[in-house]
Amino acid sequence: MEFANLNLSLVAPEITLLVLTSAILLIDLFVKDEGRAVTHILSLAALVALTWMSLSDLASGVQGTAFDGMYVADSLGHVLKVFSYIAVGVTLIYGKAYAKDRGMLRGGELYVLSLLALLGQMVMISAGNMLTIYLGLELMSLSFYALVALRREHTVSTEAAMKYFVLGALASGLLLYGMSMIYGATGTLNLAGIARATSGATDNHMILVFGLVFLVAGLAFKLGVVPFHMWVPDVYQGAPTAVTLLLGGAPKLAAFAIVLRLLVDGLFGLAADWQPMLAIMAVLSLAIGNLAAIMQSNIKRMLAYSTISHMGFVLLGLMSGVIEGSAFNAQNAYTSAMFYVVVYVLTTLSSFGVLMLLSRSGFECENVDDLKGLNRRNPWFAGVMLVQMFSLTGIPPTVGFYAKLAVLQSLIQTNHVVLAVVAVLFSLIGAFYYLRVVKVVYFDDPVDQAPLQGSAGFRTVLSVNGVLLLVLGVFPAPLVALCAQAISSSLAL
Repeated sequence: MEFANLNLSLVAPEITLLVLTSAILLIDLFVKDEGRAVTHILSLAALVALTWMSLSDLASGVQGTAFDGMYVADSLGHVLKVFSYIAVGVTLIYGKAYAKDRGMLRGGELYVLSLLALLGQMVMISAGNMLTIYLGLELMSLSFYALVALRREHTVSTEAAMKYFVLGALASGLLLYGMSMIYGATGTLNLAGIARATSGATDNHMILVFGLVFLVAGLAFKLGVVPFHMWVPDVYQGAPTAVTLLLGGAPKLAAFAIVLRLLVDGLFGLAADWQPMLAIMAVLSLAIGNLAAIMQSNIKRMLAYSTISHMGFVLLGLMSGVIEGSAFNAQNAYTSAMFYVVVYVLTTLSSFGVLMLLSRSGFECENVDDLKGLNRRNPWFAGVMLVQMFSLTGIPPTVGFYAKLAVLQSLIQTNHVVLAVVAVLFSLIGAFYYLRVVKVVYFDDPVDQAPLQGSAGFRTVLSVNGVLLLVLGVFPAPLVALCAQAISSSLAL
């Protein structure tokens, strides 16, 4: 296949990451240190370089397509990639001591697979073609299957990896089948071509809707929303906490990007068909996510069900931008959804960071009771945990409150008042299990008096992460403006 429009300069971040990851893999062969200090530093340096590249592209307004439209460089991609780099970098900082204590750094697989998963996410974020989306998705998924099973001697992790692999393969099949149906109806895999073919098309409407159902099912699995959520609690609980954070952070940004690319960029002409699907999945996710989380004693499972409910909020933002809405309302809706998913990732990083701080060799902090009396052991990190739980609940002045408010405003602007009321009611139910964690942290007697682990760098990054949730809650305007600019300049609203 020959490409008339290569534009390799636009693909520089992906090419750079691939080259650096290959170099890190080769260098790691000669590293004898079981702590993998050299590999750790090189990986973080690669992420810093990528962040600088994407920020430069964003500041310069770099936009365009490469490989004849298969790759899209735009503000949306630059912003989401920057947050993806931050999420992976923070996860590697949080997870270094945790992984070393559990024998996960005997080789450099954790770092190499994390960077390859990130490469897959970058391809997904900048995909302009259904094949590109699938290639990025599979690169990310295959890396995560191996990461979940990285503790080979740990039965629970191996079982979680098997479940993830089997269900992931099923979801990939659904996605591919949906893509093939849409290709059959439109004659193209390019999203711009699909958009032209579906704008007002009536001849193949039934085939398009049939393909759309399978496509949305595959996307729902990657987001982890009901009824395709079965893997989320088991994988979150079974995977090592560092890998759980890798799964729960940057991939949500990539999944959000491909939902926007496919449904808004490519299939906006079928919005009347996919909008009700998103609404139903959103309400079910809010209901099952919040109600099931109440019953969990394992905090990783609790956060997994919490994730399901939060992805329901993201879907509400996405579906509220179409019916009877002008371009202005649509932009507000997609901006609120993007803002919400970015805030969710920042809060998740902090939440799992505290769990890894409390974990040590021979002890896994994964039950709610393991947090008992944290305020007496370390008041500062108890305060960080308080801010996280308030942000997840949506209590001011944390940024989680403003994120929920933005989605609710977009729902009301497009006359989805009933959905807004349902979202508020389930958020009130969700407050119970978040505030239960606060009660355990502040009012229960500690069952563990061991000093908290964690390097100075770890503690500093975790502290900054926690404070950021408050600062962005008081001053959300810059982040909201960044999301709005990315949406308006990248989507044809």
